[in-house]
Amino acid sequence: MSSYPKRTAVLASAAALAGSAVLLAAPAAHATVVNVNYKCTTPIGPKSAVSPIDIKGVRSGSGYKITMSWQKGVSSSPVELGKGAVNPSAVIKIGGADSGTLNVTGAANQAAIPANTPIKINDLSGTYTPEKSGKVTFTAGTLTIKALGTTTTCTPTNNPGPSLTLDVTAAGGGSSSSGSSSSGGTGTDSGGTLPKTGPEDSFVALGTLGGTVLLAGAAGTLWLTRRNQTVRR
Repeated sequence: MSSYPKRTAVLASAAALAGSAVLLAAPAAHATVVNVNYKCTTPIGPKSAVSPIDIKGVRSGSGYKITMSWQKGVSSSPVELGKGAVNPSAVIKIGGADSGTLNVTGAANQAAIPANTPIKINDLSGTYTPEKSGKVTFTAGTLTIKALGTTTTCTPTNNPGPSLTLDVTAAGGGSSSSGSSSSGGTGTDSGGTLPKTGPEDSFVALGTLGGTVLLAGAAGTLWLTRRNQTVRR
């Protein structure tokens, strides 16, 4: 009986093992849209609004670019707000394996906002650099809106849950058992995506390399078998 089907099975198994290693080592992330009940202190009195909040995170160099999005407007103005008049910023609470806050900022409004119209907040972003490894949560905090020389502060009142959970790796492999820390951020990205570092990414590389070596070994065995068959002829 020909051994070709067996060699094919070996090659398929090697590819599956390499793929499984990559999947198992991929960073875990869980995001969900959370309704946040904001109570706002404005120049014309208290306001309230509920807005679904979405927070996303992508790897950027040795940290993560965190982006916070509002799906509905919060607060409003009795007068029209011209283009560039609204300058928002917010605080994201960091929990889980790490602790502290992340400041996120964004662009001013690109178009005029009519009077008595909910103010739509542009996406706000900042760079989070983990000091501890593990599952880190990101929860909506205080929103600040500056417009026409006034400041409006909106604070969550319904104790919202995390909008994002990331499985992060700290530079140098810091563990979640180390001392407490706080994290800061800016509204600018750290630049182009750089090669990933850390134990988790090393595992990915080793898993891929192992699969490649295994594939090469199986292919070499197949070639030698065929060569021997040719010589015997």
